[in-house]
Amino acid sequence: MRFSLPLLLLASCLPAATPPRPPDDLRTTVADGYRGIWYMNQPLPGPHRYKYSGGFATYPQWHMPIAIHVPSQRKTFFVYGGSAGNVSERGDELQHLVSYYDHATGTVPRPVRILQKRTEDAHDNPTLAIDAAGHLFVFSSAHGTSRPSYLHRSRRPYDITEWELLETTNYSYTQPWYLPESRRFLFLHTLYVQGQRTLNWKTSADGRTWSPPRLLAHLEKGDYQLTARQGQTDRVATAFDLHPDHGRSGTGLNYRTNLYYLETRDAGATWTTVSGQVVTPPLRDAANPALVRDYRAEDLSVYLKELAFTPAGHPVVLYLTSKGYNPGPASGPFQWWTARWTGQEWVIRPCFTSDHNYDHGTLYLEPDGTWRIIAPSDPGPQPWGTGGEMVMWLSRDEGVTWTRGRTLTSGSRYNHSYARQPVAADPGFYALWADGSPLEPTPSALYFCTREGEVYRLPERMTGDTARPERVK
Repeated sequence: MRFSLPLLLLASCLPAATPPRPPDDLRTTVADGYRGIWYMNQPLPGPHRYKYSGGFATYPQWHMPIAIHVPSQRKTFFVYGGSAGNVSERGDELQHLVSYYDHATGTVPRPVRILQKRTEDAHDNPTLAIDAAGHLFVFSSAHGTSRPSYLHRSRRPYDITEWELLETTNYSYTQPWYLPESRRFLFLHTLYVQGQRTLNWKTSADGRTWSPPRLLAHLEKGDYQLTARQGQTDRVATAFDLHPDHGRSGTGLNYRTNLYYLETRDAGATWTTVSGQVVTPPLRDAANPALVRDYRAEDLSVYLKELAFTPAGHPVVLYLTSKGYNPGPASGPFQWWTARWTGQEWVIRPCFTSDHNYDHGTLYLEPDGTWRIIAPSDPGPQPWGTGGEMVMWLSRDEGVTWTRGRTLTSGSRYNHSYARQPVAADPGFYALWADGSPLEPTPSALYFCTREGEVYRLPERMTGDTARPERVK
């Protein structure tokens, strides 16, 4: 076949075809240490470089749980996003790793890699559930529809060494909850529809066979959500926002505003507001009975952080407000708040400020009435970037006033962020997070702290089968 010269010139100008994405590596292997993924999102002009970035092994808050304490085993099991070792903006690959902290010995084993995803995107990080028999389930997320999601189950109870792949599918922002009273799974997750995030749920009796997903909410251009289970009950709540399709500050996925709350006590068969008003999903209008506060009317962005229950069973939402998605002082103040349900009304009070929208912390509502927040509220070595130095904040009057407890980290090389709380957290392993520079790709270490404020670094390289985490002075 012969081609004319113009056709040949046109062909030479066309871009090369995008090579097909190589398949994910689904081999189970044992890693030699704890090294987190570095990730950035949306490069920006100016000194802050990215919308958000850093050591994101425990990112994002929309993935929960990532750690579960099992008192009968004296272990806290956890999953995280690990680095394949090529730390650069586009070169690394995300590993899904599972491990545990042994409270009896004060050691950790070598983490087990369940899979290696052909992406550096920490939105694909895993989440964890454990059923009544002790089998671990790892839900491997995908950021949007271009990559697969996976569901793995441990072959033996409370054993991380061998796994079976149950499902290859697609979902995002995974939030699996095992319901101890009815002994079934309630799986809240996001499905992308024409590029917009929709909130969905489905259920399973055994983690193998699942009901079809059902739409819970799709407000304007989409939503993010946090969820929580109340203790050892089947009560599960969700706090969510919306991506506005109108407003003074802007519209679309970079904007989020408003605060909503719903709950279910029967795995999604019935959804109610906090006051018990029955709501029929899906919610599609911004003005709906789940609305806690209309922040669009105040021209403020809302960044959800944590949802928890008081000992009396009243929900409390921890979140941050700002003037926009861009990093830096122009979007400040980055004000942290709690919204507490009293049994009659929502009471909203300020906590403290930090210096970035994605400074993520976690809220504890303890049996003695203490409220505790672990968050990177102090500026770190890279100020105005994601994260900072970790601080423990305390309130003994239900959030009316807050005082600084211990400063957990100081003089750090990199910013710390995304402190995450284990389910039924033991005082000896109270929060888990990672560090990393928000300005450039760096190695990322993982840390945990005790309730008293002692900080430990997980071993980045291991020569034996187990190791003792290093105390950070």
